[in-house]
Amino acid sequence: MLQAIGLTSTPRRGHEPAVRDLTFEARPGAVTALLGAPGSGKTTALRLMLELEPGRGITHFRGRPLHRIAHPAREVGVLLADVPGHPARTVRGQLRMLCAAAGVPVTRADEVLEAVGLAELHDQRLGTLSTGMERRLGLAAALLGDPHALLLDQPATGLSPREAAWVHALLRTHADRGGTVLCTTDDAKEAARVADHVVAIDEGRLIADQDAAAFARTRLRPRVAVRTPHAARLAAVVTREARAAQRSVEVVTENGNRLSVYGSSCPEIGETAFRHGVLLHQLADETGDTGPRPDPHPAPTTEPDAEATAPVPAGLQPTGERDAQAEALSPPLRPKPVRSPLHPLRYELRRLLGVPATPLITAAVLVASAAIAVLLARTGRTPLPAVIAAWPGLLPLPPAALGAGLLGALSFGDEFRYPVLSSGRGPVPRRLGLLAAKMAVTAATALLLALLVAVADLEALRVVYGGHLIPVPENWPSLCASWAGLAVGCAWAGLLGAGVFRATGAGMAAVLAVPVLMVPLVRKALVGPSVRSIAGLPGRLRELSWTHWPYEADRWLMGAVHVVAQPVGAALVLSLTALICAYLLTGLRRRARW
Repeated sequence: MLQAIGLTSTPRRGHEPAVRDLTFEARPGAVTALLGAPGSGKTTALRLMLELEPGRGITHFRGRPLHRIAHPAREVGVLLADVPGHPARTVRGQLRMLCAAAGVPVTRADEVLEAVGLAELHDQRLGTLSTGMERRLGLAAALLGDPHALLLDQPATGLSPREAAWVHALLRTHADRGGTVLCTTDDAKEAARVADHVVAIDEGRLIADQDAAAFARTRLRPRVAVRTPHAARLAAVVTREARAAQRSVEVVTENGNRLSVYGSSCPEIGETAFRHGVLLHQLADETGDTGPRPDPHPAPTTEPDAEATAPVPAGLQPTGERDAQAEALSPPLRPKPVRSPLHPLRYELRRLLGVPATPLITAAVLVASAAIAVLLARTGRTPLPAVIAAWPGLLPLPPAALGAGLLGALSFGDEFRYPVLSSGRGPVPRRLGLLAAKMAVTAATALLLALLVAVADLEALRVVYGGHLIPVPENWPSLCASWAGLAVGCAWAGLLGAGVFRATGAGMAAVLAVPVLMVPLVRKALVGPSVRSIAGLPGRLRELSWTHWPYEADRWLMGAVHVVAQPVGAALVLSLTALICAYLLTGLRRRARW
């Protein structure tokens, strides 16, 4: 059972609320259609039910509001828009990534692909899907958690009649299994044909709440559609002959040359036109919607039909009194942020490995690094660490650091460009769990990339110049720590920059700002001789700590300290500190604004 009680949206400045005191219910085992003209508040009502829109009211899903359901994906399946995804990601990869976000087994992806008829297209890229296939993918995403209720915003809009019939059959199957289905539509005939119950709204207010049979009887009437260049003449003739025969016939002129004739038939209209020499371009039987059209100043009905209107006494009250009662009785509704993935680490791994950008960036970095290393070693004047890192003085950062920063920036940049986690349901979640998973994955990726670059450069130097030119330096632990810290620091700078400013380009700008802006400032601040020494720091730290680490770790600790003490290391630490503070400010405080 789905119960919406007193839903009222917060009005925008200078506008009326899109939804006003809307109360209805959708029963299990039935398809309920939320009917209304474009702009009547259907989508806003769904967003209020999902706690994505500020306002008042409450919606119970089998007796519980959405924010009190531990696993919402297992209770409510949502389709507010087509599921966005990276165009290069496969259909199966997209659903498996969503499985990690919803906390369901990965095998569920293949099950829903079979259910929606996409099993044979599981390896097809999202960018090549047709509109119908994209809608099937959206339904598959809504069904991942095997939910009891489905909330769908115009699921058949823009589809061919065959695809629309398939969507309606899928919704009917879900309802026949005991599920609750609520879908919006602006087509009255579609609502009467596919739904068991119809809830009609106009300008955000409830105007009808009835079963489909009663809706079809009270809102839909058979008519004859006529197109003729002599519409006014034919309308006058049909009206005159009906009046002479004492028959109840209504002629409505639409769009100049189109007539809608109620109470007659195609043979009668055709014979009348033939007798009077009226040319016809179209003559067909149709079913017309006689429901209300949007009215800028709707007047409340005083004596509604008991069968055609909702059994809600509040709907018969004056507007001001009804809104005052809704304000007093409906609890405030504050939009809740979209939850983080239930398995953020698994989600991030599938996001990273599911697109070809990751291997392409890695391959480009390896090729560029090997080429630069060979060129730098040719003269013999470049220090060996710079040769292995492929870091000439002309570049602000080596290719490995730039590649790690780009992968980090794409981690959050793709979330905002292709918002899979939100998908029309609110802002991209920026929780600590998701941040920790992204930082762990980007750090591991950066370390792996740094290792691959060092191995590739050493192998390229050995092949081109021979192994005798590659001696092992004595301070190799410090060099390794510096290399790893540079790669991880750039990856995190790109990640946090894209997370704060919501763009991949901003993440790369944060990476390049370290050598271009921060390093000169740090060098200027550290200019001058040092009068203090940190010699013996590991021993003093060992005295303060409760645990005793091996003495071999002292070299690694001092190496890390020396890395941070370098201008680039200090600039990275300062940049990451500022970006983390900005991320926490903008992501964890709801009232924060940029």
